[in-house]
Amino acid sequence: MAWKLKRPLVTLACNEDMTASDLIGRYLLDAQGTAWHDGPLTLAVRYGGICYLDEVVEARQDTTVVIHPLTDSRRVLPLDKKGEVVHAHPDFQLVVSYNPGYQSRSKDLKASTRQRFAALKFDYPDEATEADIVAHEASVTLDVANRLVGIAQRSRTLKNHGLDEGISTRMLIYAGILIGSGVSPRESCDMTMTRSLTDDPDMEAALRSFIEAYFED
Repeated sequence: MAWKLKRPLVTLACNEDMTASDLIGRYLLDAQGTAWHDGPLTLAVRYGGICYLDEVVEARQDTTVVIHPLTDSRRVLPLDKKGEVVHAHPDFQLVVSYNPGYQSRSKDLKASTRQRFAALKFDYPDEATEADIVAHEASVTLDVANRLVGIAQRSRTLKNHGLDEGISTRMLIYAGILIGSGVSPRESCDMTMTRSLTDDPDMEAALRSFIEAYFED
């Protein structure tokens, strides 16, 4: 999105230790004494970048509440410690993401925050597109990529039937990289898929049966 819109991108990986000051800025000591330093969110607001908060639900709710004035008709960011109100640049955009279903209820996105965004749901790409992605990113043949995607498709049918999640595209790329480096396909898949997804013996056996079906030799 940032590349297409030709705008700078500021990415922040949210966590429970992140404070509002980590987003908006703070006073810090320097050679001249104490000076204000804008945080990444404030920089994006001032100069018209895209600020992307990854896994926003991992941040404390008293931290994410600072984005509320930015995400309604006001489009402002109050810097209380500095006594300044920053009006958002016309090109400023705020994007947040998280994986629903993994968090406890205490880490769900507040309704007052969620309602400030237009929401998009992302799923896996279709098989042909996913195979193209794996072949490109892992530098493997399309035949190998198609086999890996076939394994992943089968694993995803086990979601909520013994697995919390099926094999991701990321895992397929890791497996492809190992295969390309000379590790046998079965061992590559076992390390990057089976053992990464589950410790349950029955689920491990099921995943290995999928791998053996696509990589018989």
